[in-house]
Amino acid sequence: MSAHSEHQIIAKNGVPLFVVVPYDEYIADIQRAKKAEKKVYFPQEVVEKAAIEGKSIVRAWREYKRMTQKDVAAKMGITQAAFCQLEKSQDRLHAATLKKIAGALGITENQLTL
Repeated sequence: MSAHSEHQIIAKNGVPLFVVVPYDEYIADIQRAKKAEKKVYFPQEVVEKAAIEGKSIVRAWREYKRMTQKDVAAKMGITQAAFCQLEKSQDRLHAATLKKIAGALGITENQLTL
């Protein structure tokens, strides 16, 4: 909503109790709040592999999903050797690469950041 609308304040004994807002503004606020609430969940096994065992988050997820490097590479359309390099990488991977890995593993891109 580009234009600011006037809100009606309902008070009792000079104390504000409610604010009346246009319905469209209310719906937009609800939708923004839902987007902000989206949480990212990690299975305990993935957290342990990454945080305790020191494996990359990509490897932790691959092992959790019981997939081989060859399985994930095939789904991504790359070689097993290329995927091995991505999995071992200590550098931050490009967004497009994260998207492909997440798709191959059946997880969200946000689940590849720990």
